[in-house]
Amino acid sequence: MNGSVSSGRPDQIGQRGTRLLIVFVLIGAVVSLSLGVYGRVHPPTGRAITTFGLPSLIGMKVTLSTVALGLGSLQVITALRMYGRIGHGPPRPATATLHRICGVSAVVVSAPVAFHCLWSLGFGAYSTRVVVHSVMGCLFYGIFVTKMLTLRSRRIPGWALPWLGGLLFTALAVAWFTSSVWFLTRGSTAYGS
Repeated sequence: MNGSVSSGRPDQIGQRGTRLLIVFVLIGAVVSLSLGVYGRVHPPTGRAITTFGLPSLIGMKVTLSTVALGLGSLQVITALRMYGRIGHGPPRPATATLHRICGVSAVVVSAPVAFHCLWSLGFGAYSTRVVVHSVMGCLFYGIFVTKMLTLRSRRIPGWALPWLGGLLFTALAVAWFTSSVWFLTRGSTAYGS
């Protein structure tokens, strides 16, 4: 035997994959915690580096996070199609391409929002809504890192990737709901109070 994973018994292969998944989850947890600690100890500047032509920092964050949520929703739909949960017959090859494009685009669009949340506003702890928002924002990137590491491994249990994708979308949706929806339903004067 050459000692490779394929030469082991199925239960050994499953245990190795589970241990690897735990390592990936721990790496993602370090990312989430690092972001949270940075956001908590860094003194918020209250300034925007850019608003991408939108009238305010908050307007930019609401707009980009809403776009990210829309892209995340498309990624969920394409994942459901790829896993055969919706639609009939095999998915078209373009479905997987669209899935990847939407995922990458959602993370890219969300990056300026996260940066400004951490750098401009910090990790807020002055209300339950703000704590939930801050935690979900940090978790989003930790789960994203875990999911990306999982994608590259063939040893990870098959259930892990769909679960991580679901958790990733949930973190994004809760972060969006506790900021953008809250802001849009209360008006610009309520933000930050």
